[in-house]
Amino acid sequence: MSTMNDLAAQRERLTERLARIDTERAKVAEQLAELEAAERVLSRLSSIRPATGRRTGRPRKAKTAKPARPSATHPNAARGVRKPGAPKLLLGDATLRAVKALGKKATAEQIRGYLGKKFGMQVQPHHLGRALQRHRLGGRLTQRDERWSMSRTANGASAAAE
Repeated sequence: MSTMNDLAAQRERLTERLARIDTERAKVAEQLAELEAAERVLSRLSSIRPATGRRTGRPRKAKTAKPARPSATHPNAARGVRKPGAPKLLLGDATLRAVKALGKKATAEQIRGYLGKKFGMQVQPHHLGRALQRHRLGGRLTQRDERWSMSRTANGASAAAE
């Protein structure tokens, strides 16, 4: 009987030790996830690239570990996708140039296509519409039947400027 008691006590000690190891593994996994998140933030802020050969990917989680919170970063940030630099020409200026080049009665889609071809600008329709409306309110463009043209005062002022 004492052998059975000894085995049961040994089993209980091993079970407790295994539980302690599992909790320690969960803590280490959380710390590793926090360090990797900090590394991603620092790599975005600094121009120095991290050393090659480092471990990539997510750490394995212990069964008892709590799930990590979802990352607050943008999905493209993890892949290293960067936004393009500042445009060489502002949308408002490019819009005026496009209307002037297309002549009288240009539609918004024609203007959008011109911006893509000549300036390499991929403009969303609502952004272009807002830029056109700003110029209309400023008196630089006129709109009739969903077609845009330079206003008379803008034609005279732009001709005098050149």
